[in-house]
Amino acid sequence: MGVLAAERIKLTSTKSTWWCSAIIIALGLGLAALVTWTINLSSSGDDAISLTPAMAVSGVSGFGVMVLMIMATLTVTNEYRFGIIRTTFQATPHRDRVILAKAGVVGVVGALLTVALTFAAYLVAKVLSSPETGADLTLSGADNWRAIYSVPIYAFLCVLFAIGIGVLVRQSAAAISLIVLWPLLIENLFMLFGNFGRDAIPFLPFMNANHFLGADSPVDNWHWGPWGSLLYFAGFVALVFGAAMVLVNRRDA
Repeated sequence: MGVLAAERIKLTSTKSTWWCSAIIIALGLGLAALVTWTINLSSSGDDAISLTPAMAVSGVSGFGVMVLMIMATLTVTNEYRFGIIRTTFQATPHRDRVILAKAGVVGVVGALLTVALTFAAYLVAKVLSSPETGADLTLSGADNWRAIYSVPIYAFLCVLFAIGIGVLVRQSAAAISLIVLWPLLIENLFMLFGNFGRDAIPFLPFMNANHFLGADSPVDNWHWGPWGSLLYFAGFVALVFGAAMVLVNRRDA
């Protein structure tokens, strides 16, 4: 409990936490309003584009979670940068407890924040959408509900992934570059490799996460459903986080 309290104090007393939280809120609500406004302007009559809950909360699940991952990895790399991690490990010799506590605190905070923002973004889109574009913007059906509750699950797993990368890399610029480029660039490059890329996409971790979130997929040859994709992504996160837990006890602080 003392380790949890220490990590909570560290998180809430750091300026980067509040700045990142403000950016996540602005992106989640701002992009929901922008997407709805753009679709309202570009849609008319029979050509109207119907908003879905997944589209309404895409600002939270996309860029919002990306900023959350940056915040999570900074909780680790900043301590290595300024040498605070040595004091932390001296106070708590079981280093894995420190990493678990850090992941638990940041993960729960991130999940709670994304829960609130997901419903808020949905309400913003619902209020601003026209009768034509908002016809499908309902929470009836399993797929529409999954677009809402999948975001905090995804956010929690992304926090574990980001903290694992932070522990493995221990340098802010390198860790942030990796967690940003991996889902946004590296996995999307597979679409340039023809049949090989299309066959490989169903085995890429963040592509599976997007499949679970209900985002548009570049391929149709999935070997499992959305819940299978969640398990696949969770297994990938477990490997990264597990490697971090092993190495943190073997390397010098």
